[in-house]
Amino acid sequence: MSIDSATTTALWLDRLGPMTPRAALDGDAAFDVVIVGGGFSGLWTAYYLSRLVPDRSVAVLERHFCGFGASGRNGGWCIGELAGSFEKYARRGGADGAMRQARAMFDAVDEVGRVAGAEGIDCHYAKGGTVRVARSEPQAVRQREEVAHARALGFTEDEIRLLDADEARTLINATDIRSGIFFAASAALDPARLVRGLADVVEAAGVTIHEGTTVTGIDGDRIHTTTGTVTAGVVVRATEAYTRDLRGERRTLMPVYSLMVATEPLPASVIDEIGLGERPTFADDRHMVIYGQRTADDRIAFGGRGVPYLWGSRIDSSTETHLPSHRLIHETLVGLFPVLADADVTHRWGGVLGIPRNWVPSVHFDAGRGQGWLGGYVGEGVAAANLAGRTLAEMVAGVESERTDLPWVGFGARKWEPEPLRWLGVRSSRRILAMADDHEFRTDREARLATRVSMLLKGAS
Repeated sequence: MSIDSATTTALWLDRLGPMTPRAALDGDAAFDVVIVGGGFSGLWTAYYLSRLVPDRSVAVLERHFCGFGASGRNGGWCIGELAGSFEKYARRGGADGAMRQARAMFDAVDEVGRVAGAEGIDCHYAKGGTVRVARSEPQAVRQREEVAHARALGFTEDEIRLLDADEARTLINATDIRSGIFFAASAALDPARLVRGLADVVEAAGVTIHEGTTVTGIDGDRIHTTTGTVTAGVVVRATEAYTRDLRGERRTLMPVYSLMVATEPLPASVIDEIGLGERPTFADDRHMVIYGQRTADDRIAFGGRGVPYLWGSRIDSSTETHLPSHRLIHETLVGLFPVLADADVTHRWGGVLGIPRNWVPSVHFDAGRGQGWLGGYVGEGVAAANLAGRTLAEMVAGVESERTDLPWVGFGARKWEPEPLRWLGVRSSRRILAMADDHEFRTDREARLATRVSMLLKGAS
């Protein structure tokens, strides 16, 4: 099957088969806690609230179905990393606070696996770590600098280590490997199985879930929908990229598309040639993000950024099936593993992630106003949403823990620039980064402008 004729439903959602939607909100209602958004952020918050304060009434309002957004379409990387540098968290919480933040993320990877096992959610969880390979000299230099910096900060060899080319090839037999980094706190999983399983678990615990319910605005303790108004003592906004659809929130998070492809299940001979025996998630260290995993049924699911940003932070479902971008992603995959050139591509799809202006995810709770919000994961939200939801649930419940004073709690960001500055900045930066990758692969020399652009994009503001 050629990529042109591949189904445009996400592999993970397609494998679940037809779903019966839960009942939509029908009229006015009142709850102790209302969570807007039925993805990982909202459902993890609901999960921990149902354990911490089982006597409180909790509802989740979801416009489509639980897992419709990035939670059901992502690359299945449950990785113990946060967007934003160690130094950003240290400026807010000191070096000790930044290290606690990092180790809390490591623990979140295990917590996802623990909960999935305890609750009987078969999400194909496999903690095989993440391997990133350097395929040019500039990438190799960046890897050496990264691991040296991590060691200076106090991260151990067991947590992150530098691999020489031969060591890296024992994990992933990609082309042109110069070196690699192995990051232990990472698991591959099927995100749709996890998010839909989590929805079933929280519903069984007494949480009300209304799917097919469009929230148009939040005014204090009142949540306005197209089918009624809900009143709540606490309102949690867990809408990630779709935050832009709420009144007054158009520039809070920038929605950016990421696209994926998936191969047919591969024969054992091909899997043996590729490697990935323990199912580590994988990438290389180019500037334009790529990511992949070997699925439980021996497909390669692979994705990357690069779809043009849409004026006005617009979300357009046609972008999810942008064939030229899918072809480029497939070409990149075959460049890593030439043996996949003749493998059928069965699925191609996309989803939208949310980026705050400072590129730092955060958790917020204003007890006086009864308002909470979380997110801004910059595409690394599978494990981060667990930690964020657990933290916010503790804050709502009035529980102090080792999580409730982490540096990302209350870490604010200003809004994105208005158009046309936003459109010009993102489009030009994307082009510079793509050109930098081409330059580094062709010449084996660093594209210094790309580093400056990356720093500008992620500026602490």
